[in-house]
Amino acid sequence: MTPKKNLKVNSILNIVKTLSNIIFPLITFPYVSRILQPENMGKVNFAASYVSYFALLASLGITTYAIRECSAVRKNSYCLEEKASEIFSINICTTVIAYVLLAMSLFFFQNLASYKTLIVVQSTTIVFATLGADWLNMAMEDFSYITIRTILFQFLSLLLLFLFVKNTDDYIKYACISVVASSGANIFNIFHRRKYCAVHFTRKIKWKVHMKPIFFLFVMILAQTIFNSADVTMLGLMKGDYEVGIYSTAVKIENLIAQVVSSLAWVVMPRMSSYFEEEDYESINKILEKILGIFFLIGLPAIVGVLSLSKEIVLIAGGEKYIGSALPLKILMIAFFFNLIGGSFLGNIVFLPSRKEKEYMVICCIATVVNLLFNYVLIPYWGASAAAGTTAFSAFLIMILLFKRKNKNLRFSYWKRVAFQPIVGSAIIGVYCFIIGILIKIFWIKIAVSVLGSIFLYGLTMIYMENDICIKLYIILKNKFI
Repeated sequence: MTPKKNLKVNSILNIVKTLSNIIFPLITFPYVSRILQPENMGKVNFAASYVSYFALLASLGITTYAIRECSAVRKNSYCLEEKASEIFSINICTTVIAYVLLAMSLFFFQNLASYKTLIVVQSTTIVFATLGADWLNMAMEDFSYITIRTILFQFLSLLLLFLFVKNTDDYIKYACISVVASSGANIFNIFHRRKYCAVHFTRKIKWKVHMKPIFFLFVMILAQTIFNSADVTMLGLMKGDYEVGIYSTAVKIENLIAQVVSSLAWVVMPRMSSYFEEEDYESINKILEKILGIFFLIGLPAIVGVLSLSKEIVLIAGGEKYIGSALPLKILMIAFFFNLIGGSFLGNIVFLPSRKEKEYMVICCIATVVNLLFNYVLIPYWGASAAAGTTAFSAFLIMILLFKRKNKNLRFSYWKRVAFQPIVGSAIIGVYCFIIGILIKIFWIKIAVSVLGSIFLYGLTMIYMENDICIKLYIILKNKFI
C-alpha cells in the first residue's frame, strides 16, 4: 500500500473513530444531563477539570513528542524499542509525581472534600493513559486498531450507562463509566504494542536528549489546558455548580464539532514530521492546501448551522433547564473558527511537526495569561457568557500570533480559493435556516427540515461550484449506488 493511500485510509479511519466519539455523547449526554441535573453535572465537570491539571503533569507533553520521535525511527525496530521504552519510562516517573501531588492537594485543601471520590475515580484515566502508551499506535499509524478498540469500548460503556445511571445521585457511577469509555481500552495496548516492539521500563534514559523538547511541549500544553479548563474552574469558584453545568453543556457541544475537524491533525502529524525533517516543502504545501480546504469545507457550515439552531441544539442536548447554554454556545462557535485556523491548522499541523514547539509554547502562554485576566474581571458579571467570550478572544490572539511567526517557505496564498466556495455555501444555508425558523414553528419538524435541507443545499452548491472534494465524493457515491 502506498504512503498516499495509507494517509487517505488513516484519515477515514480516524474520522470514523471521531464520529463514534461524537455519536456516543449524542446518545448519552441528553440522557445523563436530564438524570443528573445541572448541579450534579457541574460537580462531575468540576472534578474532571481539576484532574486535568494532574493528568497534564503526568503526560508532560509526552504524547506529541512521542508521536513525532517514534514515527521518525519506526522503520528500525531496535531504535524504536529503545526510544519508546525511554519515553515510556519518563512517563511512569511523571505519573508517580502527579499522583503524589494529587494526594497532597486532597489532604490540604478541605474545600475539595465533597469532590474527593469523584476526583479519585476520574484520576484513574491518568494510569490508563500512561500504561496504554497510545502514542505508539499513532506513531505507527495503526488507526484500524485504534478505531475498532474505541468503538467496542464505547458500546460497552453505553450498555453500562443505561444499566446503572438511573437517578440524580448516580453521578459517581457516571464518572466511573466515563473513565471506561475514554480510557479503559488503553489496557489492551499493553498486549497489542508487542507487534511493534517490546516497550519496557528502563533506567537508561537520555535525559538531556528528551527533556528539553518535552519541557517546551509540557509548558505549551499546560498553557492550553489552563486555557481550556480555567474557565470551568473559575466559574465553579466564582459562580457555582449551576453556571458550570450551563457552560460545560455549551463546551461539550462545541467540542463534539471540533473533534471531527481537528482529528485530521493527528493523522497528518507523523507524515508532516517526516516531510519537515526532509525539508520537502513542495509536499508540505500540497498537504496543507488539502487540509485547509477540508477545514473550511466542514467547519464553516458547522458554524453557521449551530449559530442558526443554537437554542434547538441545547434543548435536545439538555432540555429546558440548560437553555442558558445557547448564548455561550454561539460565542464558542466563533472561538471554534479561530481555533480551527490557529491551534488546529497552524499549531498542530505546522508548528509542532516542524519542531517549533518553543515558539508555539510562548504564544500559548501569552494567550492563557490574557484569558485568565479577562476571566477574573468578567466572569463575576456575565458568568458563562464571559467565559465563552474570553475563550474566543484568546483563540483569535493565538491565530494572529501563529500566522505572524509561520515558516516563510509555507505558502498560504490559496486560502481565498479554498475558502470561497464553503463561504458561499454556508451563507446559503444561513439564509435558508433563518427562513425556515420564521415559517415553521413545530420543534422537530423545524429541526428536520433545517438540517436535511441545509445538507442538501450545501452539497448541491459545492457540486455546482465544482468543489474538488465534493465532486470526488459525488462520483464515488454515484458509481456505488447508481
